[in-house]
Amino acid sequence: LRWGFGGFQPPKISFSFLGGEAAMMADDVVFTMMATGEETKTPAGVLAMLHHFYHVAFDATADIKNSAFDDGKALVEGDIIGKHIGEFAGIPATNKDFRVPICVVYDLENDQIKRARIYFEVPVLMQQLGVASASEMQASA
Repeated sequence: LRWGFGGFQPPKISFSFLGGEAAMMADDVVFTMMATGEETKTPAGVLAMLHHFYHVAFDATADIKNSAFDDGKALVEGDIIGKHIGEFAGIPATNKDFRVPICVVYDLENDQIKRARIYFEVPVLMQQLGVASASEMQASA
């Protein structure tokens, strides 16, 4: 197990550790939002999803705190920091700032991302956007 990025270097762009360049992804890449089970496939599909999240629904960046890499696996933990500027999950823009924990687990193959499992704290986001309290989010779970 290695700590740090080793040979796997994320690009220096706003959606850095989520795979922001098509060359970093296998042709049959799949990103899964673990909270919903929603899957996004193909490099073009993943890039469109990331662009929408980081630049349309939100004006956001990733703050990487920890990373670990081993043979064919990678794990990155951090926070997504930004402002809610567009519709997200049916919620119109609130223009509120947020900081939400995220963890992404990658399966790597031939130095490319084959799968990514995204653990994003949606209840924390909703609370910070003022659309639900923590108790309301727990009651609906």
